[in-house]
Amino acid sequence: MNQKFLDFIEKYKSETVALAVSGGVDSIAMLYWYAAAGLPCVALTVDHGLRKDSKTEAAAVKKMATRLNIPHEILHWKGIKPICGIEAAARKARYELMLDYCRKNNIGVLMTAHQADDQIETFLMHLARGSGVYGLGGIREQSERDGIIIARPLLHVFRKELKDWCDTNGVKYFLDKMNEDESFTRVRIRKNRHLLRDKLDITDDRILLAIENLARAREALEQVINHQLSIANYDDGRVIFPASQLFALPQESQLKFLGELLRRVSNADYTPRLGDIIRLLEKLSDDNISTLSNCTIRRLNDKILIALQGGSVSFRQKKKK
Repeated sequence: MNQKFLDFIEKYKSETVALAVSGGVDSIAMLYWYAAAGLPCVALTVDHGLRKDSKTEAAAVKKMATRLNIPHEILHWKGIKPICGIEAAARKARYELMLDYCRKNNIGVLMTAHQADDQIETFLMHLARGSGVYGLGGIREQSERDGIIIARPLLHVFRKELKDWCDTNGVKYFLDKMNEDESFTRVRIRKNRHLLRDKLDITDDRILLAIENLARAREALEQVINHQLSIANYDDGRVIFPASQLFALPQESQLKFLGELLRRVSNADYTPRLGDIIRLLEKLSDDNISTLSNCTIRRLNDKILIALQGGSVSFRQKKKK
Protein backbone atom coordinates (compact mmCIF):
# COMPACT_ATOMS: atom_id res chain seq x y z
CA MET A 1 0.00 0.00 0.00
CA ASN A 2 1.20 3.50 -0.82
CA GLN A 3 2.65 5.41 2.16
CA LYS A 4 1.49 8.79 0.86
CA PHE A 5 -2.06 7.46 0.85
CA LEU A 6 -1.70 6.29 4.45
CA ASP A 7 -0.24 9.63 5.53
CA PHE A 8 -3.13 11.48 3.90
CA ILE A 9 -5.96 9.48 5.46
CA GLU A 10 -4.39 9.63 8.93
CA LYS A 11 -5.97 13.05 9.52
CA TYR A 12 -9.45 11.53 9.05
CA LYS A 13 -9.01 8.47 11.28
CA SER A 14 -11.39 9.73 13.96
CA GLU A 15 -14.45 10.06 11.70
CA THR A 16 -16.50 8.03 9.28
CA VAL A 17 -15.91 9.15 5.69
CA ALA A 18 -17.74 8.36 2.46
CA LEU A 19 -15.78 6.78 -0.40
CA ALA A 20 -16.89 7.44 -3.98
CA VAL A 21 -16.48 4.02 -5.61
CA SER A 22 -17.42 3.76 -9.27
CA GLY A 23 -15.96 0.31 -9.89
CA GLY A 24 -12.96 1.51 -11.89
CA VAL A 25 -9.46 0.52 -10.91
CA ASP A 26 -8.71 3.78 -9.06
CA SER A 27 -11.72 3.75 -6.76
CA ILE A 28 -11.60 -0.02 -6.20
CA ALA A 29 -7.99 0.26 -5.06
CA MET A 30 -8.98 3.11 -2.75
CA LEU A 31 -11.78 0.96 -1.31
CA TYR A 32 -9.43 -1.96 -0.56
CA TRP A 33 -6.67 0.25 0.82
CA TYR A 34 -9.07 2.08 3.11
CA ALA A 35 -10.43 -1.24 4.34
CA ALA A 36 -6.88 -2.47 4.99
CA ALA A 37 -6.20 0.66 7.04
CA GLY A 38 -9.10 -0.32 9.29
CA LEU A 39 -10.67 3.13 9.35
CA PRO A 40 -14.45 3.75 9.47
CA CYS A 41 -16.10 4.49 6.12
CA VAL A 42 -19.12 3.91 3.90
CA ALA A 43 -18.84 3.30 0.14
CA LEU A 44 -21.13 5.09 -2.32
CA THR A 45 -21.72 4.01 -5.92
CA VAL A 46 -23.84 6.07 -8.31
CA ASP A 47 -25.78 4.19 -10.96
CA HIS A 48 -26.37 6.76 -13.68
CA GLY A 49 -28.53 4.38 -15.68
CA LEU A 50 -26.72 5.38 -18.89
CA ARG A 51 -25.26 1.94 -19.74
CA LYS A 52 -26.92 -1.46 -19.76
CA ASP A 53 -24.18 -2.84 -17.49
CA SER A 54 -24.33 -0.09 -14.86
CA LYS A 55 -26.78 -1.91 -12.59
CA THR A 56 -24.71 -5.11 -12.66
CA GLU A 57 -21.48 -3.23 -11.97
CA ALA A 58 -22.98 -1.32 -9.04
CA ALA A 59 -24.21 -4.59 -7.55
CA ALA A 60 -20.73 -6.12 -7.97
CA VAL A 61 -19.14 -3.19 -6.12
CA LYS A 62 -21.66 -3.69 -3.32
CA LYS A 63 -20.57 -7.34 -3.00
CA MET A 64 -16.90 -6.28 -2.84
CA ALA A 65 -17.63 -3.76 -0.09
CA THR A 66 -19.68 -6.32 1.84
CA ARG A 67 -16.80 -8.80 1.75
CA LEU A 68 -14.59 -6.05 3.19
CA ASN A 69 -17.17 -5.32 5.93
CA ILE A 70 -17.74 -1.83 4.56
CA PRO A 71 -21.32 -0.47 4.40
CA HIS A 72 -22.32 0.34 0.83
CA GLU A 73 -25.11 2.35 -0.78
CA ILE A 74 -26.14 2.47 -4.43
CA LEU A 75 -27.49 5.89 -5.42
CA HIS A 76 -29.62 6.19 -8.56
CA TRP A 77 -29.74 9.11 -10.99
CA LYS A 78 -33.42 9.30 -11.83
CA GLY A 79 -35.39 11.46 -14.20
CA ILE A 80 -34.91 12.56 -17.79
CA LYS A 81 -31.28 12.60 -18.98
CA PRO A 82 -30.07 15.45 -21.22
CA ILE A 83 -29.09 14.72 -24.82
CA CYS A 84 -26.28 17.28 -24.92
CA GLY A 85 -23.59 17.73 -22.29
CA ILE A 86 -24.33 14.34 -20.78
CA GLU A 87 -20.84 13.92 -19.26
CA ALA A 88 -21.02 17.21 -17.33
CA ALA A 89 -24.63 16.54 -16.31
CA ALA A 90 -23.72 13.06 -15.04
CA ARG A 91 -20.81 14.45 -13.02
CA LYS A 92 -23.05 17.13 -11.49
CA ALA A 93 -25.73 14.56 -10.64
CA ARG A 94 -23.13 12.19 -9.16
CA TYR A 95 -21.82 14.81 -6.76
CA GLU A 96 -25.30 16.02 -5.82
CA LEU A 97 -26.40 12.49 -4.95
CA MET A 98 -23.32 11.70 -2.89
CA LEU A 99 -23.23 15.05 -1.09
CA ASP A 100 -26.92 14.78 -0.30
CA TYR A 101 -26.30 11.33 1.21
CA CYS A 102 -23.44 12.74 3.30
CA ARG A 103 -25.58 15.58 4.66
CA LYS A 104 -28.47 13.28 5.53
CA ASN A 105 -26.13 10.87 7.33
CA ASN A 106 -23.96 13.46 9.13
CA ILE A 107 -20.84 12.53 7.15
CA GLY A 108 -18.50 15.47 6.74
CA VAL A 109 -15.94 14.05 4.28
CA LEU A 110 -16.34 12.54 0.82
CA MET A 111 -13.22 10.92 -0.65
CA THR A 112 -12.78 10.58 -4.40
CA ALA A 113 -10.22 8.52 -6.31
CA HIS A 114 -8.60 11.23 -8.45
CA GLN A 115 -4.97 10.22 -8.85
CA ALA A 116 -1.70 11.61 -10.25
CA ASP A 117 -2.54 10.90 -13.89
CA ASP A 118 -5.83 12.75 -13.48
CA GLN A 119 -3.87 15.66 -12.02
CA ILE A 120 -1.51 15.82 -15.00
CA GLU A 121 -4.28 15.39 -17.57
CA THR A 122 -6.32 18.17 -15.96
CA PHE A 123 -3.27 20.46 -15.97
CA LEU A 124 -2.66 19.83 -19.68
CA MET A 125 -6.33 20.39 -20.50
CA HIS A 126 -6.23 23.73 -18.68
CA LEU A 127 -2.93 24.59 -20.37
CA ALA A 128 -4.55 23.99 -23.76
CA ARG A 129 -7.33 26.40 -22.80
CA GLY A 130 -4.86 29.08 -21.76
CA SER A 131 -5.89 28.98 -18.09
CA GLY A 132 -4.26 31.17 -15.46
CA VAL A 133 -2.75 30.29 -12.09
CA TYR A 134 -6.04 29.07 -10.66
CA GLY A 135 -6.59 26.49 -13.38
CA LEU A 136 -2.95 25.44 -13.69
CA GLY A 137 -2.70 24.96 -9.92
CA GLY A 138 -4.41 21.64 -10.51
CA ILE A 139 -6.88 19.51 -8.58
CA ARG A 140 -6.86 20.34 -4.87
CA GLU A 141 -6.10 17.70 -2.26
CA GLN A 142 -9.03 19.05 -0.29
CA SER A 143 -11.89 21.37 -1.15
CA GLU A 144 -15.39 22.08 0.13
CA ARG A 145 -18.69 21.79 -1.66
CA ASP A 146 -22.09 22.44 -0.13
CA GLY A 147 -20.66 22.16 3.36
CA ILE A 148 -18.94 18.79 2.74
CA ILE A 149 -15.15 18.36 2.52
CA ILE A 150 -14.06 16.59 -0.66
CA ALA A 151 -10.73 14.86 -0.06
CA ARG A 152 -8.52 13.23 -2.70
CA PRO A 153 -6.06 10.81 -1.06
CA LEU A 154 -4.60 9.41 -4.31
CA LEU A 155 -3.33 12.58 -5.99
CA HIS A 156 0.29 11.49 -5.46
CA VAL A 157 -0.31 7.92 -6.65
CA PHE A 158 -0.10 7.00 -10.34
CA ARG A 159 -2.71 4.86 -12.07
CA LYS A 160 -0.12 2.21 -12.91
CA GLU A 161 0.59 1.58 -9.24
CA LEU A 162 -3.12 1.19 -8.51
CA LYS A 163 -3.63 -1.15 -11.46
CA ASP A 164 -0.53 -3.22 -10.63
CA TRP A 165 -1.72 -3.61 -7.03
CA CYS A 166 -5.18 -4.79 -8.10
CA ASP A 167 -3.79 -7.17 -10.71
CA THR A 168 -1.18 -8.62 -8.33
CA ASN A 169 -3.77 -9.18 -5.62
CA GLY A 170 -6.47 -10.55 -7.89
CA VAL A 171 -8.81 -7.64 -7.23
CA LYS A 172 -11.38 -7.21 -10.00
CA TYR A 173 -12.41 -3.86 -11.43
CA PHE A 174 -14.40 -2.58 -14.38
CA LEU A 175 -13.13 -0.87 -17.51
CA ASP A 176 -15.02 2.18 -18.76
CA LYS A 177 -15.26 2.17 -22.56
CA MET A 178 -15.41 5.96 -22.48
CA ASN A 179 -11.73 5.89 -21.45
CA GLU A 180 -10.94 4.70 -24.98
CA ASP A 181 -13.12 7.22 -26.80
CA GLU A 182 -10.79 9.75 -28.41
CA SER A 183 -13.64 12.17 -29.03
CA PHE A 184 -12.91 13.27 -25.45
CA THR A 185 -9.99 15.66 -24.99
CA ARG A 186 -8.88 13.92 -21.79
CA VAL A 187 -8.58 10.58 -23.58
CA ARG A 188 -6.51 12.08 -26.41
CA ILE A 189 -4.18 13.66 -23.84
CA ARG A 190 -3.94 10.36 -21.94
CA LYS A 191 -2.94 8.44 -25.05
CA ASN A 192 -0.39 10.99 -26.26
CA ARG A 193 1.09 12.32 -23.02
CA HIS A 194 4.08 10.03 -23.38
CA LEU A 195 5.30 12.23 -26.24
CA LEU A 196 6.20 14.96 -23.76
CA ARG A 197 8.56 12.54 -22.05
CA ASP A 198 9.83 10.71 -25.13
CA LYS A 199 10.31 13.73 -27.41
CA LEU A 200 10.90 16.63 -25.01
CA ASP A 201 12.15 14.94 -21.83
CA ILE A 202 9.28 16.52 -19.85
CA THR A 203 8.57 13.82 -17.28
CA ASP A 204 5.43 13.30 -15.22
CA ASP A 205 7.34 14.13 -12.05
CA ARG A 206 8.41 17.49 -13.52
CA ILE A 207 4.84 18.30 -14.48
CA LEU A 208 3.65 17.44 -10.97
CA LEU A 209 6.37 19.68 -9.54
CA ALA A 210 5.18 22.57 -11.72
CA ILE A 211 1.61 21.98 -10.55
CA GLU A 212 2.69 22.06 -6.90
CA ASN A 213 4.54 25.34 -7.45
CA LEU A 214 1.53 26.89 -9.17
CA ALA A 215 -0.75 25.62 -6.39
CA ARG A 216 1.36 27.49 -3.82
CA ALA A 217 1.09 30.68 -5.89
CA ARG A 218 -2.67 30.13 -6.10
CA GLU A 219 -2.89 29.75 -2.33
CA ALA A 220 -1.09 33.05 -1.77
CA LEU A 221 -3.45 34.85 -4.16
CA GLU A 222 -6.48 33.27 -2.53
CA GLN A 223 -5.60 34.75 0.83
CA VAL A 224 -5.96 38.20 -0.72
CA ILE A 225 -9.16 37.24 -2.56
CA ASN A 226 -10.82 35.72 0.49
CA HIS A 227 -10.25 38.92 2.42
CA GLN A 228 -11.82 40.99 -0.36
CA LEU A 229 -14.80 38.64 -0.57
CA SER A 230 -15.33 38.91 3.18
CA ILE A 231 -15.77 42.69 3.01
CA ALA A 232 -17.96 42.76 -0.13
CA ASN A 233 -21.44 44.15 0.58
CA TYR A 234 -24.02 41.42 -0.09
CA ASP A 235 -27.63 42.63 -0.16
CA ASP A 236 -30.59 40.30 -0.85
CA GLY A 237 -29.02 38.22 -3.64
CA ARG A 238 -26.87 41.05 -4.95
CA VAL A 239 -23.43 42.38 -4.23
CA ILE A 240 -22.29 46.00 -4.37
CA PHE A 241 -18.69 47.08 -4.00
CA PRO A 242 -16.43 50.04 -4.86
CA ALA A 243 -14.74 49.82 -8.25
CA SER A 244 -11.52 50.77 -6.46
CA GLN A 245 -11.77 47.55 -4.43
CA LEU A 246 -11.54 45.62 -7.69
CA PHE A 247 -9.01 47.66 -9.63
CA ALA A 248 -6.59 48.08 -6.73
CA LEU A 249 -5.87 44.34 -6.88
CA PRO A 250 -3.19 42.76 -9.12
CA GLN A 251 -4.79 41.73 -12.43
CA GLU A 252 -4.77 38.00 -11.69
CA SER A 253 -6.57 38.71 -8.41
CA GLN A 254 -9.03 41.04 -10.18
CA LEU A 255 -10.06 38.19 -12.45
CA LYS A 256 -10.50 35.70 -9.62
CA PHE A 257 -12.34 38.18 -7.37
CA LEU A 258 -14.78 39.07 -10.14
CA GLY A 259 -15.27 35.44 -11.19
CA GLU A 260 -15.90 34.29 -7.62
CA LEU A 261 -18.47 37.05 -7.04
CA LEU A 262 -20.30 35.95 -10.19
CA ARG A 263 -20.22 32.33 -9.07
CA ARG A 264 -21.62 33.16 -5.65
CA VAL A 265 -24.38 35.44 -6.88
CA SER A 266 -25.46 32.97 -9.59
CA ASN A 267 -25.02 29.99 -7.23
CA ALA A 268 -23.05 28.20 -9.95
CA ASP A 269 -20.64 25.30 -9.43
CA TYR A 270 -17.83 27.02 -11.32
CA THR A 271 -16.67 30.51 -12.18
CA PRO A 272 -17.14 31.72 -15.78
CA ARG A 273 -14.40 31.05 -18.34
CA LEU A 274 -11.31 33.19 -17.98
CA GLY A 275 -11.72 34.86 -21.39
CA ASP A 276 -15.26 35.96 -20.52
CA ILE A 277 -14.11 37.45 -17.22
CA ILE A 278 -11.27 39.30 -18.97
CA ARG A 279 -13.74 40.87 -21.41
CA LEU A 280 -16.06 41.82 -18.56
CA LEU A 281 -13.19 43.42 -16.66
CA GLU A 282 -12.37 45.56 -19.69
CA LYS A 283 -15.98 46.72 -19.92
CA LEU A 284 -16.01 47.68 -16.25
CA SER A 285 -13.33 50.30 -16.85
CA ASP A 286 -16.23 52.59 -17.83
CA ASP A 287 -19.85 53.01 -16.73
CA ASN A 288 -22.02 50.39 -18.48
CA ILE A 289 -24.24 47.33 -18.04
CA SER A 290 -23.12 43.80 -19.03
CA THR A 291 -24.36 40.25 -18.54
CA LEU A 292 -22.46 37.08 -17.71
CA SER A 293 -23.19 33.82 -15.88
CA ASN A 294 -26.91 34.61 -15.57
CA CYS A 295 -26.01 37.88 -13.85
CA THR A 296 -26.35 41.55 -14.71
CA ILE A 297 -23.24 43.58 -13.93
CA ARG A 298 -23.56 47.35 -13.72
CA ARG A 299 -21.00 50.05 -13.05
CA LEU A 300 -22.02 53.56 -12.08
CA ASN A 301 -19.25 55.97 -11.13
CA ASP A 302 -17.24 54.22 -8.40
CA LYS A 303 -19.81 51.51 -7.63
CA ILE A 304 -20.19 48.08 -9.22
CA LEU A 305 -23.29 45.94 -8.76
CA ILE A 306 -23.76 42.25 -9.59
CA ALA A 307 -27.29 40.82 -9.47
CA LEU A 308 -29.12 37.82 -10.87
CA GLN A 309 -30.75 38.60 -14.20
CA GLY A 310 -34.27 39.79 -13.60
CA GLY A 311 -33.35 41.24 -10.23
CA SER A 312 -32.93 44.85 -9.24
CA VAL A 313 -29.98 46.73 -10.72
CA SER A 314 -30.58 49.78 -8.56
CA PHE A 315 -27.74 50.81 -6.28
CA ARG A 316 -30.21 51.66 -3.56
CA GLN A 317 -30.05 49.18 -0.70
CA LYS A 318 -33.02 48.02 1.28
CA LYS A 319 -33.47 49.64 4.65
CA LYS A 320 -32.85 47.27 7.53
CA LYS A 321 -35.87 46.74 9.77
